[in-house]
Amino acid sequence: MKCLLFYLVFLELLLFSYGQSSNHQPLAPAFFVFGDSLVDCGNNNYIPTLARANYLPYGIDFGFPTGRFCNGRTVADYGAMYLGLPLVPPFLSPVSIVQNVLRGLNYASAAAGILEETGQHFGARTSFSGQISQFEMTIELKLRPFFQTPEDLRKYLAKSIIGINIGSNDYINNYLMPDRYSSSKIYSGEDYANLLIKTLSAQISRLYNLGARKMVLGGTGPLGCIPSQLYMVNGSNNNNSKCVTKINNLVSMFNSRLKDLPNTLNTTLPGSFFIYQNIYDLFHDIVVNPSKYGLVIPDKACCGSGRYGGALTCLPLQQPCLDRNQYVFWDAFHPTESANKIIAENTFSNSDKYSHPISLYELTKL
Repeated sequence: MKCLLFYLVFLELLLFSYGQSSNHQPLAPAFFVFGDSLVDCGNNNYIPTLARANYLPYGIDFGFPTGRFCNGRTVADYGAMYLGLPLVPPFLSPVSIVQNVLRGLNYASAAAGILEETGQHFGARTSFSGQISQFEMTIELKLRPFFQTPEDLRKYLAKSIIGINIGSNDYINNYLMPDRYSSSKIYSGEDYANLLIKTLSAQISRLYNLGARKMVLGGTGPLGCIPSQLYMVNGSNNNNSKCVTKINNLVSMFNSRLKDLPNTLNTTLPGSFFIYQNIYDLFHDIVVNPSKYGLVIPDKACCGSGRYGGALTCLPLQQPCLDRNQYVFWDAFHPTESANKIIAENTFSNSDKYSHPISLYELTKL
């Protein structure tokens, strides 16, 4: 076990040294990331859980597995790069001790959700509330010693970017699993979306009370288009690869409320500013019109099993597709590095379609 831990730490040191930005002044002092497996950069490597990606072929385009559920970089990695910051290390890794925590940390945990019970069948995972508690620990134990006065720390936190990408698992690993979770028997789609938003709003208010001011809320993607749902609905032999409308309608109920949330929060939390990134419409367009973005295969995973690669995630040491830069999906649930880059590019500075009311770039200027 000690040898494995040393190996992971060594690889992470290589990775985050490799990810150092240039000497140009960053657009923000730090980037703090919260969420699930879409942005987890290795936190789940350090907890007892089935939701892990610490084996090849995950990380194949880094040269080694990092704990990311991707062949390479996530959207959060590209976000850090565009902000002019180094790749953000996972909070639970020993690397976070030796890295410059003033540039930010990643708290995201695969299988995590807005609700505490979400993803519990995987074992340990750090819910969004738990991630906020880790952020509080970071402020008190890791950041406060760097600042001479509480006011200096307050200014630093107010200028830092808080990225939040959470909610997918509250559907995939909760509401859409009626045999394991009772939520779909208790709540209608509308009521469940209201529950998620009410819970999320209280969690965001808690972040605000800790000093967060500039927050980016990533909308949930069209879950009815991911290979795992295509497999569950259509089976392994069905040639129908169209998105599952019923599931996408459920997600849209949540996103419509999430999009309106910044309007409320911007007025009730003085000095804060929230933006909503419309991941749903962007990713749906990528799936429906892949050639528009230089991609070819929108409905099958690069690795996994079954026709859609949707029965399982990548198997250990499985040979993935060789032309992964042509795929939208890396495994049954997660985008490829190529798709992540497209999402990041279209949300970083584009406030017309996919970022409301302003873009992330514009947020850094406030």
